[in-house]
Amino acid sequence: MIDFRVAGLEDAPAVAALHSDSWQRHYRGAYTDAFLDDESGAYLGALWAKKLAAREGTRTTLAEYEGQLIGLAHVIYGADPEYGALVDNLHVRASVKRQGLGTQLLARTAETVQNEGIFLWVLEQNTAAQGFYAARGGIRGDRRAVTAPGGEPHRLNGTPAAIRYYWPDPAALV
Repeated sequence: MIDFRVAGLEDAPAVAALHSDSWQRHYRGAYTDAFLDDESGAYLGALWAKKLAAREGTRTTLAEYEGQLIGLAHVIYGADPEYGALVDNLHVRASVKRQGLGTQLLARTAETVQNEGIFLWVLEQNTAAQGFYAARGGIRGDRRAVTAPGGEPHRLNGTPAAIRYYWPDPAALV
């Protein structure tokens, strides 16, 4: 049985660990190995402590199995006047992928969005995630350069790109 709940500040270390693991698995090549292996844990720990302390206009939904974090979705409401709410993070533990958890997290996020669409950015190299979003009705949109973590260009390899996927009607995800 999977339990879903809203994250609190005390969840920051577990959320950061899952996020870091996801980046290490899927962002190789776009982010430097040195950043992923040596810095991402501390960087994301600080980032999630800030995100979960200042939750106004956001929501982080956690999925847990037997008390262990296995997935999360973080949304920022009203992030873009045209596209709506930004799903800023969607991560599922590797050992439970392809079992519907990502779909459930997107659906739960969509249920919280009112009077706006939903969008997200996915690395161009992450074709599996692009297939996942397309299979859930996501519309492929524009492409942009990836912003370096913490604004530090040395954390990137070259100039990786991200692609926007969006859902004008979040009900399509429910």
